[in-house]
Amino acid sequence: MKVKPNNYIAIEFPSRSVNEGLARAAVAALAAQLDPTLDELGDIKTAVSEAVTNAIVHAYPQEIGRIALRASIFDGNLLEITVRDWGCGIADVEKAMQEGWSTASDEIRAQGFGAGMGLPNMKKYTDNMQIDTVLGVGTTISLRVDLH
Repeated sequence: MKVKPNNYIAIEFPSRSVNEGLARAAVAALAAQLDPTLDELGDIKTAVSEAVTNAIVHAYPQEIGRIALRASIFDGNLLEITVRDWGCGIADVEKAMQEGWSTASDEIRAQGFGAGMGLPNMKKYTDNMQIDTVLGVGTTISLRVDLH
């Protein structure tokens, strides 16, 4: 039996960099219901930013695609966040988890993105991270934060 969330948000948006702030704000507003500390809220916002930015920069390097975000609150002050894209997928998850490794183009790096810290930061700022990816089909990043 699947546990139903107490509250949730679900939004979908194009993979444009301006939508990273929208995603951060939406999840922060939902997470605020759990009364996190400012540090916890900052960590959540950073993890969401990294997940959405990865989808924008890496999943759709040559086109604008679709990103779906869902955040759910469960009993016990548990926040679950899922960011999904239908882009190119991650060829080597183990390599992508290494700090500094990136598939971003020089142009993207010159804009301050693609530093290779996305997945490591998501792992650092959450209690659990799961990556489901299929080349040519897309990637789903699932993050869990326990706010006890």
